[in-house]
Amino acid sequence: MRSTLGLEQVGRLLEGKLENPFEILGPHPIREADRQAVAVRAFLPRSQQAWVIDLAHGGIPRPMRRIHPGGLYEAVCPVNGSQPQYLLQVAEESGKKVIMQDPYAFPPMLTDFDLYLLGEGRHWRCYNKLGAQLCARNGVEGVNFAVWAPNASGVSVVGDFNGWDGRGHLMRKHIPSGFWELFVPGLKEGDLYKFKIRHHDQVFEKADPFGFWSEVPPRTASRVFNLNRYRWHDDAWMESRRAKNWLESPISIYEMHLGSWRRPGDDPQRWMNYREIAPLLVDYVKQMGYTHVELLPVAEHPLTASWGYQIVGYYAVTSRYGTPEDFMYFVDYLHQHDIGVIIDWVPAHFPRDGHGLRRFDGTALYEHADPRQGEHRDWGTHIFNYGRYEVRNYLIANALYWLDKYHVDGLRVDAVASMLYLDYSRQPGDWIPNEFGGRENLQAIAFLKLLNEQVHLQFPGALTIAEESTAWPGVSRPTHHGGLGFSMKWNMGWMNDTRSYMRREPIHRKYHHDRLTFSLIYAFHENFVLPLSHDEVVHGKGALLDQMPGDLWQKFANLRLLYSYMWTHPGKKLLFMGSDFGQWAEWNCEQSLDWHLLQWQSHQGVQRCLADLNRLLRKEKALHEQDFSWEGFQWIDCHNWEESTLAYIRRAKDPADYLVIACNFTPVPRYEHRIGVPEAYEFQEIFNSDAAIYGGGNIGNYGGRSAETVPWHGLPASLKFILPPLAVVIFKPRRT
Repeated sequence: MRSTLGLEQVGRLLEGKLENPFEILGPHPIREADRQAVAVRAFLPRSQQAWVIDLAHGGIPRPMRRIHPGGLYEAVCPVNGSQPQYLLQVAEESGKKVIMQDPYAFPPMLTDFDLYLLGEGRHWRCYNKLGAQLCARNGVEGVNFAVWAPNASGVSVVGDFNGWDGRGHLMRKHIPSGFWELFVPGLKEGDLYKFKIRHHDQVFEKADPFGFWSEVPPRTASRVFNLNRYRWHDDAWMESRRAKNWLESPISIYEMHLGSWRRPGDDPQRWMNYREIAPLLVDYVKQMGYTHVELLPVAEHPLTASWGYQIVGYYAVTSRYGTPEDFMYFVDYLHQHDIGVIIDWVPAHFPRDGHGLRRFDGTALYEHADPRQGEHRDWGTHIFNYGRYEVRNYLIANALYWLDKYHVDGLRVDAVASMLYLDYSRQPGDWIPNEFGGRENLQAIAFLKLLNEQVHLQFPGALTIAEESTAWPGVSRPTHHGGLGFSMKWNMGWMNDTRSYMRREPIHRKYHHDRLTFSLIYAFHENFVLPLSHDEVVHGKGALLDQMPGDLWQKFANLRLLYSYMWTHPGKKLLFMGSDFGQWAEWNCEQSLDWHLLQWQSHQGVQRCLADLNRLLRKEKALHEQDFSWEGFQWIDCHNWEESTLAYIRRAKDPADYLVIACNFTPVPRYEHRIGVPEAYEFQEIFNSDAAIYGGGNIGNYGGRSAETVPWHGLPASLKFILPPLAVVIFKPRRT
């Protein structure tokens, strides 16, 4: 019988512009004479001949008629049951015969409820449905592909399996949602693929926005991967995390870049695998006493020199260091050794790379069309359109994805300030005010609030930490109190003021004393993390050790002083790798840290000093239990600018549990230094950054001093002691 297909339908199929190829391809019931039959059609542009293998009738191969020279075939078969059972046999141009399942014989995986939630922007587990999902349909194993491209006129899946020919696997468009879908039987883990997208007369290829794995850059294809196979062994950690109050717990974060932490000794040009890094990192972090590791972005990014902050694959852990399962092992291994894992997450912008999100379906889909809203001129990147439900869903689901599939413990959200302000780094007239005429990005604010609500609701104990450099109020306050809902916020003001102060020659520091004391005016307005991050050791700033003034001895003493002051100041702690043993050179992402420096006692001393500070942080509740409350801090003396000294008290929730801290920011020892203390007890010196074991001059107080009933600094007793040069000493009352 003659085909009932219209020429217009066939033409759109051949051009790749058919929104629903299932209208033509696959099995279609027809009437043949007085009996039921099914017309099976297949588009096989790279074939010479094709057959339908009728499984319901003994596997009889029925020749298919070529009804269009472009490669469209049809065969009419009798019906046996409600669902036709058949295979396709194809003679390829090479002469090879291949037997295959027909992808157009399978129903869609996305349900009406899925599409409803996606359109509403609240499908929080959409990563279980979109992208490339290994699954079985009607007992046949393969991969279900789904992608959002509402303005495309045609979308197909291409890969090694079809010779990267966009004509072979055209996807079905769900209208009006704009999601395209196709099940491709027979595909397996590791197969490469992209989406070939047609927008009017433009045809281009894109990596999968939901791809779980990618080729190693500079290659750009996505890879099929099964995320649900790995067996976790971190139940104890995950259960304890749920009940943990991190705001009252010690947090000391080791910030690191996986590709340059260490390189193999036999091949310093090679990246280490996640599995190789894990035991080495655990040994070091345990030795140093950190509570958490924070990784610079691990999502796939095309340019290594971007350090991961220009992401093209938000759902793909970078293949530079291994597979997604390798990264699961990495996180699991750290958890089994009681180390938390935080990752940097970048929802503020994405790069212009052609295979990424930029103009994904030929239009400004993930970004704003107007460059005054959609471009970061400084960074050469695009800004997400947070007002679009599907974009908001994409990003929030991505945050939940890392917590769900990879068990990470927190997200440090990059460049929050750039999201909050419409005029961020823009000249007058180069930005569009909000609907009320203001500079606040109302859509981004709503997005951040919803993000934090969902993270804390669905993953109790997980942290969200904002890198926010302005005075925006309530960043780390709950949304129901008008805040943005983050767990914590980086204290960029403290970092800038402290680093500026420490870079000055000690003789000049007395004229800038307020740079140290100012931070306590606002220290408890937010839940602050004190960061000395990777940003402070790049772009010509020099390493932290190199930024310190003075001769060699003074540089090391100043660095120990900086860390000791930081670790006793209210707030959680973060330090970038290499700084903890006094690396001299700026960080270079293309090479390993200079671990060989640890052959020198001066560098060993800095490292040991930091390890002891972390030990004290964990042990002494006064140093962590009330980081975010005035009740945990009390000035003793903040006015001694002439001698550049500070003295203060840190308290635990139990008022009787406290420490007395004194800092000397000059190279002059103070042999008769007196400060007020709350009680006339003996005070044990539990830490001295000038100790010989740290490389200091070993000027100290012989284990402690007794306070006298001499009122001082408004307190009923006082302590006279030796305050070493460029050093911090910590005293604890001894009551027994």
